[in-house]
Amino acid sequence: MDFLKLNPLLQNNSVSISVSTYNSPLGTVLIAATCEGICLVEFDSRIHLKKNVLKLATQLNGFFVNNENEYINQLKVELGLYFNQKLQKFTVPLVFSGTPFQQKVFQSLLAIPYGTTTTYKKQAVQLGNVKAIRAVATANGLNKIAIVVPCHRVVGSNGELVGYAGGLNKKQALLQLEGTLNQNQLVLL
Repeated sequence: MDFLKLNPLLQNNSVSISVSTYNSPLGTVLIAATCEGICLVEFDSRIHLKKNVLKLATQLNGFFVNNENEYINQLKVELGLYFNQKLQKFTVPLVFSGTPFQQKVFQSLLAIPYGTTTTYKKQAVQLGNVKAIRAVATANGLNKIAIVVPCHRVVGSNGELVGYAGGLNKKQALLQLEGTLNQNQLVLL
């Protein structure tokens, strides 16, 4: 994707967003970072990718530059370790975009340990409102920092693999990599 063609109209004090790609075992991953940390990690096959990238630039009042910064370099090392099962928790700084509620959901995703799953309902309860299941699920779908902010660890109440904008095949592969899926879950797809 040519990020430079996606640059919105620049405003004063615009934020520079560095962009790069990473060739993961599951396909190409787009990475973006500001001078404060990673703000985007998305599979290039993600639904509505172009729209989400433009929204990110608007939310951060930023423009894209094709280069790598220290956070992108750090993340590439950490992704390599993760995909080789040598890293369970990412340490690269993150920059969230979205509403305050969405950012609370993203923070709650970071608390889901490697090798485990939770449900949208449990996540809503943890956030203090069991009736917010749909809002929690929607916020999960708006997560722009895939893999690192592990929305792939959230499953349906019946254990079914549902709701992954990067594709259920990638969600399944990530959970298999982490040793989370049992044989019954593998046949649900």
